[in-house]
Amino acid sequence: MHVPDGFLDAPTSAATGVVAAAAIGVSLVKARKELDDRTAPMAGLVAAFIFAVQMLNFPVASGTSGHLLGGALAAVLVGPWTAVLCLSVVFLVQCLLFADGGITALGTNITLMGLTTVVVGWLVFKGLQLVLPKRLSLVPVQAGIGALVSVPVAALLFVALYAVGGTADIPLDNLATAMVGVHVLIGIGEGIITFLAVGAVLAVRPDLVYGARPVLARRELEIRTSTGAAA
Repeated sequence: MHVPDGFLDAPTSAATGVVAAAAIGVSLVKARKELDDRTAPMAGLVAAFIFAVQMLNFPVASGTSGHLLGGALAAVLVGPWTAVLCLSVVFLVQCLLFADGGITALGTNITLMGLTTVVVGWLVFKGLQLVLPKRLSLVPVQAGIGALVSVPVAALLFVALYAVGGTADIPLDNLATAMVGVHVLIGIGEGIITFLAVGAVLAVRPDLVYGARPVLARRELEIRTSTGAAA
């Protein structure tokens, strides 16, 4: 989904750049509440993992391929604000060192693949946590569903941006059909990878998973209450 230079006009690219800069600025402040002695090292590992996995493409359909976006995965592991910072660093390095996405489209790519996937993935994840039983085993499933949903939503946002400031002569309905169709399949792959990654960390160090903290806190409260240590 990396947008190249010139695919969107200058005003649209500038607007997404402002959105991305504002999101990064707010995240720099809000991430202080998420980062501690556990999540700070984890944030670096998450950014490195997403960067590495994004370099690997998997076939989708009709000669197209996709790769992990990582918004929901990062949000569940280290928190949404820290996730925005992790992904912004990943896309910046990809843009400057690997020419993956244009420099003038950097704000667009951060907005689409960083901010949108984090926000959508996290909201879906938290919504599922509210309605489903508070079980640690459900955290990877909830994260996977959040990841699956976040990818086609980001694709739809790209279509909306193209409708406002697209420079290529592509029919909007054809673009929407192609983007959503392909990215639903990519979202399935994203969901599976997110499920496996979150599940792997949970199996070893559940305390390192930011999204699992409410479940762990509830479990500790129930254990303490059952033993009579707390009322």
